[in-house]
Order: sequence, then structure tokens, then C-alpha cells
Amino acid sequence: MTRHVHDMRTGFGEPPISVANGGGGSGFVLNRELAADTLSIGRLELCRLLLMNDATYPWFILVPERPGIREIFELESGDRLSLINEIAQVSKAVGEIFDPDKLNVAAIGNLVPQLHVHIVARFHSDPVWPMPMWGRTPRYPYKAAAAAAVRGQVRQHLGGALLEIA
Repeated sequence: MTRHVHDMRTGFGEPPISVANGGGGSGFVLNRELAADTLSIGRLELCRLLLMNDATYPWFILVPERPGIREIFELESGDRLSLINEIAQVSKAVGEIFDPDKLNVAAIGNLVPQLHVHIVARFHSDPVWPMPMWGRTPRYPYKAAAAAAVRGQVRQHLGGALLEIA
């Protein structure tokens, strides 16, 4: 397994790319702040998969495409199981691609109430290790080529499980 450099700041400088709305759940609309702060990778069966537009960390977000959901317990039982499986699937891919020292997985939602789960690859060498990384460093948006490379690696690892966003 090749260990990839965690800090892709060489790829900063591009503005965020909006993510199209729509998706699997009837009436689902991606939160405006998530759309502005992320780059789309695609969809899994339940969730929209996004890349946080910050090259400091390999940082991914899963958003269940169900309208009005703020908390995991609000999902129907089948969707809760799907969410856990998709978290595991994306976490495994991120672990294989980036070989982090630790994966941080969190559903916080204090600033963005729409249910979303962060999956962040953390490294002993990252700027704030071992502290939480939320709001501690400036954002460095990806350049288009760097974002395309990360998105391509994730798409390749997820294979046929990843769907295009309608």
C-alpha cells in the first residue's frame, strides 16, 4: 500500500463547485452550505458523497438523500443500516487510498442541520494533530486537477457502487 501525502495544498486556488440538487429521495435538496463548501463525487444507494473543498485534509461527507432528516435516529431502520454500511464502505476506500493514522467519523451538524456524516483521514503530521480539526486552519480549496485526482481515486475504489447524480 502506498502512503499518499495528506496535505494537497498544491491543489488550492479554485472556487468551490456547486453540487446539483435532486437525488434518490423524493423532495431531497442538498443544504446550501454543503453545496457551496463541497465538490460532488457521486451517489451511493442512500447517500450523496461529497469531497470537502479543502485540500488540507482528505475530507469526505455522506448526506442521506432523505428530506427533513437532522439526526441518525430519524432515518427509517433500513436507511440507518444503509448509512452505517455506506460509512464503512467509504471509510474503507479512504483508508486504502490515503493510509491515514486515524479516520475521524462524525455526524455533528451544529452549523448545518441537514444530516451529514464527515469521514476525515487524519495523520500524525497534519497541522493540528491530535486536536479536532474543525475551524482550526484556513481552507485551501482544491485546484481542478487535484480535485479530479482525488475524486477519481475514490470513484475507482468504490467501483460500481457509485452512481451519477441525476
